[in-house]
Amino acid sequence: MEQYELLWQYQQVDMELDQYEKEMRGNSNRKELIKHRDFLKEQQEVLKKIEADVEIMSDRMEALADEIERLNGSVAEATANFEANRPEDLEEAKKQIAALQKLITTISRYEGELAKMRKDSESRDRQQREVRVRAAKARAEFDRIKVIYDEEYKQASVKLEALKKTVAEEAKGIDPELLEKYKAIKRHSTPPITRIHDDRCGGCNMQLPAADMNKIRTGAPYVECENCGRILYVPQEKK
Repeated sequence: MEQYELLWQYQQVDMELDQYEKEMRGNSNRKELIKHRDFLKEQQEVLKKIEADVEIMSDRMEALADEIERLNGSVAEATANFEANRPEDLEEAKKQIAALQKLITTISRYEGELAKMRKDSESRDRQQREVRVRAAKARAEFDRIKVIYDEEYKQASVKLEALKKTVAEEAKGIDPELLEKYKAIKRHSTPPITRIHDDRCGGCNMQLPAADMNKIRTGAPYVECENCGRILYVPQEKK
C-alpha cells in the first residue's frame, strides 16, 4: 500500500480522535465545572483583597485611637496649664487658646476618620460573609457536578483510549518523516492532507498552478498546495 494512501487512512482515524476530544472538551458538565472553578478562584481573590484591606484599616484605626488618646492628654494638660497659669496679657491668652483649639480640631478630624473607618470595616465584614456564602454555594454545586462529570469522563475515556490505540496502529508502516510532516502541517492547517476537486485544493479551495496539475497528470502521488501547505493526495488507480 502506498505511503500516501496509508497517510490518508491514518488521517481518517486521527480526525475522528480530534473530534471526539473536542466533544469531550465541550461537555456541558465540564463547562459548568470550569465556570464554578473560576468563580471560586475569583471569590478567593476577593476575600484576599478584603482581608488585606481590613488589615490595613485595622492598623490605621489602632493608630488613630492611640493618636486621639495622646491628643486628648495634650488637651487636658494644656487646659490645666491654662487654668493654673493665667496668661499675663490678651495676646498670650489668644495664642494658648488657638493652640488648644488646633488640638481639638485635630482630634475631631481623627474621630471623624475613625468613625468612617469603623463603618467601612463593618461593610467589609458584611462583604466577607456574603462572599463566603456565595463561595460555599458554588463549592457545593461544583462537588455535585463533579460526581456526574467524573462518571461521564470515565465512560468517555474508554472510547478515547480505543481511538488513540487505533491511531497508533494506523501510524505503523508510515514513514516517520512523512508522519512528522503531516503533524507539522496539522499545526496550522486541518486536515493536513486533502484531495483535489476541480483542479483546486480541497482544503483552501485555491486554484492549483498548471505545473502542479502536470505533475499529477504524469503520475505524481501527491503535490503540496502553495497556498496552505496541505498535502494534496492523488489516489492511484487500481490495476
